[in-house]
Amino acid sequence: MLIFTGMKRVLKFLFLKTLRDLAQKFSSAPDKGKVHKALDNLLRSAHDIKDKHSLLLDISGLSQSVIIFSDQHKGARNAKDDFKNAEKNYLAALAYYDQEKYYLINLGDSEELWKNPVNAILKNNREIFSLEKKFIQRQAFSKVIGNHDLMWKEDPLAPFYLKNMYGKSIPVFESVVIHYQKNPFVCKLLCTHGHQGDRQSDGNAFSKWFVSRIWGPLQSFFELNPNTPSCNNEKKSLHNEYMYEWSSRQNDLLLITGHTHQPVFKSLTHLERLYLDLENAIAINDIEKIKKIEQEIPRRKAEYNIVNESFRQLLPYYFNSGCCCFDDGTITGIELKEGEIMLIKWSYQKDIPQRTILERITLEELFKTTL
Repeated sequence: MLIFTGMKRVLKFLFLKTLRDLAQKFSSAPDKGKVHKALDNLLRSAHDIKDKHSLLLDISGLSQSVIIFSDQHKGARNAKDDFKNAEKNYLAALAYYDQEKYYLINLGDSEELWKNPVNAILKNNREIFSLEKKFIQRQAFSKVIGNHDLMWKEDPLAPFYLKNMYGKSIPVFESVVIHYQKNPFVCKLLCTHGHQGDRQSDGNAFSKWFVSRIWGPLQSFFELNPNTPSCNNEKKSLHNEYMYEWSSRQNDLLLITGHTHQPVFKSLTHLERLYLDLENAIAINDIEKIKKIEQEIPRRKAEYNIVNESFRQLLPYYFNSGCCCFDDGTITGIELKEGEIMLIKWSYQKDIPQRTILERITLEELFKTTL
């Protein structure tokens, strides 16, 4: 047994980069034209009241707070379950948002149905489904499909499984459009998973087969979690760029996606935000802040070192919720409360889940900066 464990560690060390490169190869291949066309179609269908694939959610009058999570990839609590380290954070977050009467939007890839049979997911996530059910009972829950849980849209037995999960069969959507109005200010937020137009994710049967039959067993054997901020960094940034380009051409509209597992706030990654903050600190000669930022930048560069060449001029209309399966158990999401939009994270502080606000701005202020 000790010899086997030792050999396994050696093989993992020797082939770790190859294995991650293999996973990355089949995880993302965004096509700019297809991404933009897919988002155009989503927005068009969202304006059609007869279209059942989109939900319109009105939060005008500050009457409803919203939390948007994506990419839990809930699994079977085995070695290929990317979610298991984040489970405690997600449970704590659900309890908090239910107590505070938030509306919960699960923005796709909530269940990892490429690697796992649905019954295994149902069996190993009962406590989570029980907490999510509380939002359903308050009529405060929307489930959006992603590429890894596309089964909820395509499988004829999906209503049966959803009823098993939540006590009743619930609708699934391709997008949720949030309407916000505070006279005279009006804006909309288009929320969708973001896999649309990705050649490796958008209806690609081979990618699904590869993840299920090849990558899943390898991940299980080597006990790998590829969900670090650096994984597939270049393609993630490219996909985010295409999403940003589309959102920048819209009027009075924000785009919120998941899929890339890379948090984005006001069209900027954390690293890009640090560079902007550093420039501002230098301009006012804030020595303490300069020192603090210069200490943090190398850590962020180790995670992802791609910066959009035009990051100083980006319009702040694209957001990404990140994911709920980072390898250290951290989860990130987007909150809307009292006219503010916030990027938040839940992380372990001495093994206790804690909520932190990373970025925040009012919706009115966000749009005023670009007028």
